Amino acid sequence: MSGQSFLFQAFVYLTAAVIAVPIAKRLGLGSVLGYLIAGVAIGPHVLGLLGTEGRDVMHFAEFGIVMMLFVVGLELEPSLLWRLRRPILGMGGLQVLLTAAAVAAIGLALRLPWQAAVAVGMVLAMSSTAIVIQTLNEKGLIKTAGGQSSFAVLLFQDIAVIPMLAAFPMLATGRAVPGEQGTHAGSVLAALPGWAQTLAVLGAVTLVVAGGRYLIRPVFRAIAKARVREAFTAAALLLVIGVALLMTSVGLSPALGTFLAGVMLATSEYRHELVSDIEPFKGLLLGLFFIAVGASVDFRLLAERPAFLGGLVIGVIALKATVLFGLARGFRLGTDQGLLFALGLPQVGEFAFVLLSFAERLGVLGTSITSPLVAVVAISMAVTPLLFLLHERMLQPRFGAREQETRVADVIEEQAPVLVAGYGAFGSTVGRLLRANGVLVTVLDLDADHVDLLRDMGQKVYYGDASRLDLLHAAGAGQARLLILGLDSPDKTLELVETARMHFPNLTILARAFDWNDSYDLLDAGVPHVYRDTLDTALRTGTDALRLLGFRAHQAHRAAQKFLKHDEESMRQLSGHRRDRVQYISAARQRVEDLEQMLRADLEEPGMDRDKGWDPESLVEEYGNRPS
Repeated sequence: MSGQSFLFQAFVYLTAAVIAVPIAKRLGLGSVLGYLIAGVAIGPHVLGLLGTEGRDVMHFAEFGIVMMLFVVGLELEPSLLWRLRRPILGMGGLQVLLTAAAVAAIGLALRLPWQAAVAVGMVLAMSSTAIVIQTLNEKGLIKTAGGQSSFAVLLFQDIAVIPMLAAFPMLATGRAVPGEQGTHAGSVLAALPGWAQTLAVLGAVTLVVAGGRYLIRPVFRAIAKARVREAFTAAALLLVIGVALLMTSVGLSPALGTFLAGVMLATSEYRHELVSDIEPFKGLLLGLFFIAVGASVDFRLLAERPAFLGGLVIGVIALKATVLFGLARGFRLGTDQGLLFALGLPQVGEFAFVLLSFAERLGVLGTSITSPLVAVVAISMAVTPLLFLLHERMLQPRFGAREQETRVADVIEEQAPVLVAGYGAFGSTVGRLLRANGVLVTVLDLDADHVDLLRDMGQKVYYGDASRLDLLHAAGAGQARLLILGLDSPDKTLELVETARMHFPNLTILARAFDWNDSYDLLDAGVPHVYRDTLDTALRTGTDALRLLGFRAHQAHRAAQKFLKHDEESMRQLSGHRRDRVQYISAARQRVEDLEQMLRADLEEPGMDRDKGWDPESLVEEYGNRPS
């Protein structure tokens, strides 16, 4: 296959991806498994379209991981990274330490030299950043407690590669094998004394951090003013490649360097532009990486020793999953999120290929150990999407529901004039506003993981189902004045409304609704104060749009208030017609016409454009009177 052209190889890769990935997505397997299947199919042991190129292309494809971590960094502000310090250092550090120690102990029991046992332990402690982050993003799980914990552990592992590479030469017992200068071993600082290398490493990290904060932004600002999209894309690629080269030259992980650069630019006004420019390259290179992993599975070795390799893969996954689930319980993750965490990270990661190659070149590990381990790494990565499917389709529905049912509601230690049921984005905004103004609030939420997270952040939240009558009594509903409903389920909201109106007529209910139909149901149930989820946000947007078009601030505000009042009246009037489609449409059209006529008449009222007291002087001068 070596005589074939580059274009033919590109054609093979792209054809395999275009065929396999849509089929895998249609079957619910995810794009990662599609790429892996494509790699297996075109690899040297099935169709033989690549020969041994699957392994050769790995070094090029790994640049997709570098780009992925740059994009991940762009999504993380430094303040969020600081809040994740506990899971990064705690969970990440313990995962690497405990897994490496357990594997090393097993290696010693199998009579490996202690140096080789320690090296194998460090290699197998790694997990796949590329596969796990990609899959979590695809399934919308990256923001969950299990997803955030997985990200924290993966980040620590990427950092841990640096001391591992530094430790491998001290474990060398055999003669080093000459090889190509790559990865971290070929650092240009190798000839310098230790103190100089340390200073160079610290200087490189400082340059990335300081440059990302103070230097790169004005550079991108100048490039953006040229209004040439290609130049901005080239600058984004130049940044990623330059940081990767800098990190490699001082012996650090290029992925870590680009991640730091991304974090420093996370608050930049060019963040979204950078993501959109890098995303296509990242996606293609990651796809190439997954295909290369699939092509690198040594089916010849697997056919010769299926029981041995199968046992190794199962043993590694079982050991790592056990350690991970133990850590999840120790760090107070719920059963459902703990299983996601444990089944997401038990594979061996892409950095293992680098570590194994380095260890073999230094003589730390022999070929008899590295060859089967390379197969174990590739196979364990290939089965990861199947583990996610196992969690998604079998374990999550079973254990997630069981945990909600079996966890005992908290003992409520206080009674307040306001009860808040549901403390998500809606309920927490209301609750924080009230507490900030000195109002006592009792909060109930049914999401166990969310409750634990809020408690870790210092907020007082009780776990429990607010629709239970005994829990409402315990929370002081009989003496409270207000019940604020911020639940995510309209059905659960109505259930709670019925319970509260029957047993606590003293409570004034303020309820969140998602659309007009939810609002109608709540009005029919006797709730006087209904708040549609996006109404206020939409009105704020419309108000700002009017001001930017030249309307006076008081005009825009008055128009929004009149719209709100008319809309609330319309909702109550139309509620009585909603079961008769013809009457409903006729009444709705009449209400729309009435609104437009009212607002036009309001604008034509004499003196409506004279009140400039609400406007900053700069806006008055810039826009003058509103456009006619």
